[in-house]
Amino acid sequence: MSVRQSLLAILDQGPCYGYQLKHEYDRRTGATSSLNVGQIYNTLERLERDGLVRRGEADERGHVYWQITDDGSLEVARWLASPVIRRNTTRDELAVKLAVAATLPGIDVAAVIRTQRAESQAQLHTLQQARYAGENAGGAEELAWTLVMDSMLFAAEAETRWLDHVEERLSQRPGTAASLALATERPKRGRPARIGAA
Repeated sequence: MSVRQSLLAILDQGPCYGYQLKHEYDRRTGATSSLNVGQIYNTLERLERDGLVRRGEADERGHVYWQITDDGSLEVARWLASPVIRRNTTRDELAVKLAVAATLPGIDVAAVIRTQRAESQAQLHTLQQARYAGENAGGAEELAWTLVMDSMLFAAEAETRWLDHVEERLSQRPGTAASLALATERPKRGRPARIGAA
């Protein structure tokens, strides 16, 4: 989720000061991914640098109100009109961990999977038991909370199904068929040796 665009979208509704933006962000995301105020001010300063917001005058309590610029409003419209493109990345920590574990000789990959499945199922159970505890039950804040929680719940369910798939896939390989020894061939690229190093 883009904090930058989310804050801009909130500011498109009207000027806000930093802590007010935090509160509005929490309300609109069901407080499932709360931001700290420092992160908000850092983001505001970058948005100001990029010409998407401008800093207003401080009120009698010292609150500095931030306002969106026309360019900022255009950025919000572009963000809301465009799809989120999920990058296919191989940097998912769990996928990389299981891939490495599956190719190391002598590793009990089934034990690694069991440990992860217990954690994933505990997380899934926690998400299934979660109930909205905010004010205005049935209102927009509960809807925001529910949308984010449903996304987390579906992701946790998908992870447990994927772990079942990994376990089944590995069970189809006999013994050490998946393990890789260190390659004996040296890579062609690398850091050159330092001459004269002691």
